[in-house]
Amino acid sequence: MSEASLTDTFTISAAAAARVQELLTLPDYAGRSALRVAIEGGGCSGFQYSYDLVNSPAPDDHVILAHGVQVLVDPISLQYLSGATLDYESDLSGNRWVMKNPNATARCGCGSSFSV
Repeated sequence: MSEASLTDTFTISAAAAARVQELLTLPDYAGRSALRVAIEGGGCSGFQYSYDLVNSPAPDDHVILAHGVQVLVDPISLQYLSGATLDYESDLSGNRWVMKNPNATARCGCGSSFSV
């Protein structure tokens, strides 16, 4: 497990951290302590973001602490997230995770997949 500073990886907003903290208090997520953010192949634009609440980091995870939340990112996903910010938005259309990723050259209409 390696420690990564927020400046050379990505950040999460205070709103995203607050949502993670809220989710971790729910019975369905008992025992979980961190948010895993990953990039997976798929989606209409080639890659998609994956979010999961997990118990502990994998041996090669980068561990990022932000706003009191532990965020885990595998080394392959980290290269696609450099400079990105994970946010959580609530408005009239609903609640959603929003990844603001400067590495994305295109993204689908719903914002859940992207290409580089």
